Amino acid sequence: MNARSLLGPLAASILPYVAFVVLSRNPGWDGLFVLPGAHFYIVSSVALLALIVAGFVAVAGRRVRNIKVSFLALSFVSLAVLFMVHGLSTPNFLIGATPLPKISAPLSVIFATVWLWLSSWRSDHPLIRFFSCRERLLLPLWTVLLALAGLIGLLRPEIVDFIRLDVHPLNSSATLFVIVVNIVTGYRYYRSYLYSRFPLELAIVYSTAWLIAAQLIMTQGTVWRSSWWLYHFLLLAAMVVVLFGLYRQYASRRSLTGAIKGLFTTDPVERITNALQPSVRALMLATESKDTYTAGHNFRVTLYALKIAEQLQLRPEQLRALVGGTIVHDVGKIETPDAVLNKPGRLTPEERTIIEEHPVRGYEMCRNLGFMEEELGIIRSHHEKWNGEGYPDRLAGEEIPRMARIVAVADVYDALTSNRAYRPAMSHEDAMAILNASKGTHFEPACVEAWERACQAEPEMIREGSTMWEPGFGRSALA
Repeated sequence: MNARSLLGPLAASILPYVAFVVLSRNPGWDGLFVLPGAHFYIVSSVALLALIVAGFVAVAGRRVRNIKVSFLALSFVSLAVLFMVHGLSTPNFLIGATPLPKISAPLSVIFATVWLWLSSWRSDHPLIRFFSCRERLLLPLWTVLLALAGLIGLLRPEIVDFIRLDVHPLNSSATLFVIVVNIVTGYRYYRSYLYSRFPLELAIVYSTAWLIAAQLIMTQGTVWRSSWWLYHFLLLAAMVVVLFGLYRQYASRRSLTGAIKGLFTTDPVERITNALQPSVRALMLATESKDTYTAGHNFRVTLYALKIAEQLQLRPEQLRALVGGTIVHDVGKIETPDAVLNKPGRLTPEERTIIEEHPVRGYEMCRNLGFMEEELGIIRSHHEKWNGEGYPDRLAGEEIPRMARIVAVADVYDALTSNRAYRPAMSHEDAMAILNASKGTHFEPACVEAWERACQAEPEMIREGSTMWEPGFGRSALA
């Protein structure tokens, strides 16, 4: 890791804290601003904005099928609800002096830190998979629990007297926890950013830096002093920078009219491209830069897989997952040496072993980027065989993820009907003869039969496979 490239995040954490130290050690500069009204309105406004942002982030999480984005929504909600309690409990504004403000503020940072930390975990971790299966309930349930806890605290503040986050050793322990966890989270996201260059990941790095500085200032500051007010603005900055990163990464460049039109299009190219997010597009273009054949291949396989899935009557949500995983199913080839990937002749056993590593490499890459279970199953298992003789895990039958079974048929059909350096493209009839001969050994029979029905229902699919969808077509569609 280049030390110079870390200067920005380090400065984001260190400089605000240095400013705090300078102010707090110079009483003449560190003015006293006892402004309960201003505190209430500032904190409440920030909390309300965070809650609104959390709603948009939650919608984005569902739209892009990325568990990391869903965890960001939970982080925002934690900050919003508990910071709202912090504002409502401003001493001598709405209620008298209670310990609630000194508890709610650090708790907002702690919970926001925990959800950010969870977002940095690999998406195939058992705990993350548990949350992923309950994603629809997670945000509303967590919001209700926090709101109820905050309401009880406001009505009966004496209940929280035992939580002394403003005194040693709890305040020191909480600060150490926030620092360590945010360093770990920021480091993980920064390593991922160096590879992917996704704006959201860099935004989270800066956010973790400001959470660390805010926690230090909150713990060491004197209430109402200028230096103490700094942490409120750092929390606002942490929220805004993640919102900006989210916008940069996931906002569509299309007009509203174009987006609405995309919902109802019947054109196969638009159906695929409308389902892609910028982060997925970036991965696909990176794969294409390694192998010009891959771009047209990715699009064709995605189209064929969609047609098979429609014949099998998969749900719309499953179709979205199918597109998201299939369009980058060969992303692991980014790390395959060019000499092996683009070799004109047949591969040696050693070279074949290298090629067969690409499903695991792609899986490792995408699970660190927040891809969900269905997409990861496609990326890892699309070369498994129904009889258990495939790779990388030698899964058999229904052990193979259902969507990977679909992609296996689409993938092989496209390979057979495409020109390769070592052989010309086969006809549709010859390719179908091979697929049918491999039913029950290589392929799930139902998937092959679904592809046959799709071709009979839409004969133009056959012509597209040999003429319209040539290598390089995907780049123009993604541009």
